[in-house]
Amino acid sequence: MKKLILSLLIAATCQVYAQTNELSVTDVTKGAYRFYSNTFDDITPMSDGETYIALKDGNIVKCSFATGETIETILAGPYYGFEMSPTEDKLLYYNEYQPIHRNSFYTHYYIYDIKTKSKSPLFEESLQQQATFSPDGKKVAFIVDNNILVKDLESNQVTRVTTDGEINSIINGIPDWVYEEEFSFNRAYEFSPDSKKIAYIKFNESEVRQYTLQYYSMMSPEYDPDNLYPINFTYKYPKVGENNSVVSVNVYDFASAQTQTADLGKETDIYIPKIQWTNDPSTLSIVRMNRKQNHLDLLAYNTNDLSTKVFFNMTDKYYIEEEVPQSIEYLSDNKSFLIQSEQSGYRHIYRYGMDGKLINAVTKGEKEVTDFIGVDEKNKKVYYLGVGNNPTQTALYCADLSGKKTIRLSQNDGTNEAVFSTNFKYYVNTYSNATTPAIITVNTSDGKVIKTLETNESVKNAAAEYGGPNREIFFWNNKHGNQLSAYIIKPTDFDSTKRYPVVVVGYNGPNYNYVNDDWEFGWHQLLAQKGYIVAATDTRGTGRKGSDFRKCTYGKLGALETEDLADFADYLGSKAYIDSKRLGIWGWSYGGFMVANAMTRTPGKYALGIAVAPVTNWEYYDNIYTERYMGLPTENHDGYVKNSPTFYAKNLAGKFLLIFGSADDNVHPQNSMVFAEALVQANKQFDYMQYTNREHSIYGGNTRLHLYTKMTNFILNNL
Repeated sequence: MKKLILSLLIAATCQVYAQTNELSVTDVTKGAYRFYSNTFDDITPMSDGETYIALKDGNIVKCSFATGETIETILAGPYYGFEMSPTEDKLLYYNEYQPIHRNSFYTHYYIYDIKTKSKSPLFEESLQQQATFSPDGKKVAFIVDNNILVKDLESNQVTRVTTDGEINSIINGIPDWVYEEEFSFNRAYEFSPDSKKIAYIKFNESEVRQYTLQYYSMMSPEYDPDNLYPINFTYKYPKVGENNSVVSVNVYDFASAQTQTADLGKETDIYIPKIQWTNDPSTLSIVRMNRKQNHLDLLAYNTNDLSTKVFFNMTDKYYIEEEVPQSIEYLSDNKSFLIQSEQSGYRHIYRYGMDGKLINAVTKGEKEVTDFIGVDEKNKKVYYLGVGNNPTQTALYCADLSGKKTIRLSQNDGTNEAVFSTNFKYYVNTYSNATTPAIITVNTSDGKVIKTLETNESVKNAAAEYGGPNREIFFWNNKHGNQLSAYIIKPTDFDSTKRYPVVVVGYNGPNYNYVNDDWEFGWHQLLAQKGYIVAATDTRGTGRKGSDFRKCTYGKLGALETEDLADFADYLGSKAYIDSKRLGIWGWSYGGFMVANAMTRTPGKYALGIAVAPVTNWEYYDNIYTERYMGLPTENHDGYVKNSPTFYAKNLAGKFLLIFGSADDNVHPQNSMVFAEALVQANKQFDYMQYTNREHSIYGGNTRLHLYTKMTNFILNNL
């Protein structure tokens, strides 16, 4: 569920624009692309350290790090994605896709030979998933019908590594629904460094309970019996306390055509969120986590003698975040690795030996690591993103591998991202802040800007036509003395002697920061034009402030966050320019859950609420996410019941709009329907909108236009 005072203004200074045009809902839905920053996608550094391949305007281009110039267009698109072979003589690309879940899709892959300029389909018999090159560039693995196939590019022979794949039963090499959603990976197989083997996770989901969504056909001018009944889509979705897939880790040897199965221990109610070859082609690293996700083991599986041993473990009082297993980096000395940990109370990078003993902390202090970028082993430097001047900002840092020195490389305050060349001589930096769309630069490794590739002036000018972003970031304190990040958007003709209604927006989910010093322009500016102040705050449980702050909501999701939103209502209502009786709140997904809580658990604090695709009972949501933050239902039944807004439906006060998609495979329609029934039985009047055949994002055709028109009118008419 992945993944929304003025006593102390920071970072984002309000920039004054001359408002010339009035935003419409069409402008911020169908025309929203005008306000999106142009970026470079899928940047792939080349082995020469001087060039990179990128997807720009749908074209696959080769560019120079030193000058930022496009050297050549390798393939004129439009294309959706590509991968360069490790030998850099071929491309794997696709120009269409059929979505499956949030991040997965079917497509037809094609192979382009750069030298001969020839194209050929990867596999013509059916659609494919998750294709990738072997390290030697001679093979391509891909998934068809839950099975792993490997194509030899020299002979064109296709090897079927697995044959037992079956829908809603056995999955090979790609994750099941809940792993994809909550452990954030799409490919569950890896070639060995010498390309002689392929390791993969097998998911046996035969004992996982099913959920069925219905899709409805639209009316046809002519009689069509196929349209008389809805189409059922049934898939495996493990809710809280229910069975997960039983997983195994297997290694297929191309020479012998034999498959080995690693010993993962006797306990089968476990998670395997990551498999990863070390730099030794005979050693596969396996991440094993317990059901509660508060204990992690690193296993070394030796493909020669078939032995498995635990060489590192980590335990947390509450839980280990999903980022930890995904950011492990094995160093080329085959003696050490880097891993993130919160052992100091803040997330940092540590270096351990393969014997599990700590060598040193690479980073330290109260400014947490937010993302690992890479390690320059030659120069013994580690590059990472971390908290900038405050929790709303990220900056690029360089630390000595020894942990003795850290320097900040990014020069601008705001949100930064970086992609380095293979030799760490250059990096492409993407930066934005509350009033500046993405600025993309090429920099040397010491942070010096060589060239600016993109300023997004057209985006900034488009926003300026409607008054500009006008978003100010600030901090305030709740009643417990916790300093919380927030922002406010005022009407461009703001008059401090007037009193304005306020719409509060947010997400407030665990370890998720909604209030960021980055570019945003859209519907909230439309509301500001119509005379509303828009405000947001991150609450307790959100990220970048240490594990105590982040994990204080464990076992009681929604409770402390609701208190903070109530305090925020009081804080806003104390301002002379705010009408305390006209405070509204809206949110989506976890944000919708928080709206339902605010309107039922602290009735009267907000006069209006809009909850989009909300969780309304944590027992209805998937087990990996929910049990990570709530614990097991057998151990915390009270926490599950007492933190469900459905339990408080009888307390609803104010105008309330409930919105969801009828085909939401993430937060099931069950959540909204059961909550609606609780409101009905409590005789609480409310508004209700269901979008036919729409999933969690609720988009397609005119859907977003209709959705935001609905919400706009609801606010205009009731607040």
